[in-house]
Amino acid sequence: MSKKKVFVAVTNDVSTDYRVHKICNYLISKNFSVQVYGRVLSNTIHVNRSYKIIRKKHFFNNEAWFYAEFNIRLFFYLIFKNYDYILANDLDTLPACFFVSKLKNIELVYDSHELFSESVELEGRKFVKTFWQKLEDFFLPRIKKSYTVSQSIVDFYDKKYQNKMGLIRNVPLKKDLQVKEEVYFPTKNKTILYQGVLNPGRGIKPMIKALKYIDDLDLIIIGYGKVEEELKSFVREHKMSQRVFFLGRVERDKLFNYTKQATLGMVLEEPLGLSFKFSLPNKLFDYIHAEIPIIAGNLPEISKIINEYKVGVLVEDYKPETIAKTIHNLLKDKTLLSKIKDNQQKAKKVLCWEIESKKLDNYFK
Repeated sequence: MSKKKVFVAVTNDVSTDYRVHKICNYLISKNFSVQVYGRVLSNTIHVNRSYKIIRKKHFFNNEAWFYAEFNIRLFFYLIFKNYDYILANDLDTLPACFFVSKLKNIELVYDSHELFSESVELEGRKFVKTFWQKLEDFFLPRIKKSYTVSQSIVDFYDKKYQNKMGLIRNVPLKKDLQVKEEVYFPTKNKTILYQGVLNPGRGIKPMIKALKYIDDLDLIIIGYGKVEEELKSFVREHKMSQRVFFLGRVERDKLFNYTKQATLGMVLEEPLGLSFKFSLPNKLFDYIHAEIPIIAGNLPEISKIINEYKVGVLVEDYKPETIAKTIHNLLKDKTLLSKIKDNQQKAKKVLCWEIESKKLDNYFK
């Protein structure tokens, strides 16, 4: 009996999209044949995967022309191929995937990594935001199989479209989280870690300012993104170069070596639009698995995890003084630190991909 074939479309960097990687590996474990279609990016790294990857170099890399080119080329690529499932990741891959699935009667599954039409990048850009909202209005009520990353996004879409999305959170795979080598931070002080994309609204600037009120704690930043140079300038401007260390991009399979070394983890996403407000960042779960106490912003999905599993503390606001006070109080409370680590040991047995991935069986038979 031949394997059923799943086509996976994504505009993110295939080499760093951990969610797509985990889903593809799960499908392979269930005896599906998987092919991923993506794009060539300037900083793309070559990866060896157990599934086939096709990367197309595009003529346009600016938003509107890129999305048009991507979907037109994707449509003509798909129309001449045969698959049993098409998995569209995010709204920007959906037009081509949707129309091909209808024309060829292929089962379509939609994975919404965020509340796309409410993302920070669209704030203040009325025409562009309206365009993406119109696409959601057209496609989402018509898709029978879809899931997303947080309950708040599920509720938002269900209220708007009555489309009953599923929930598959972006939790880590336990077997990926092994310390494989000894790594060291460039400081002897205690450390608070930020890992992830360096985009606006991640609470990094308030954290840098907060360090002025805390002795013996330095900030480690792992990741890359559009505000990286801006953050480096901000560090120099505030004369914090001896307290803030940029480690750059670290490959996913080596990242946990670093995560495990930190004293604390920060998840200080700011409520810049609904996409951020409803987000459930995977670094939150990485910190839980590394058993490092978490300092978090009081957003609904993040605070739900912090409060339910008692794995960290919430800041009341994003003022540097408030962040510093919250960190200071946590670090001096040895009993609370010990309880948090005990709670994380329990939480990571539940908040893992080995359990969460089983929900995919509802979408791929």
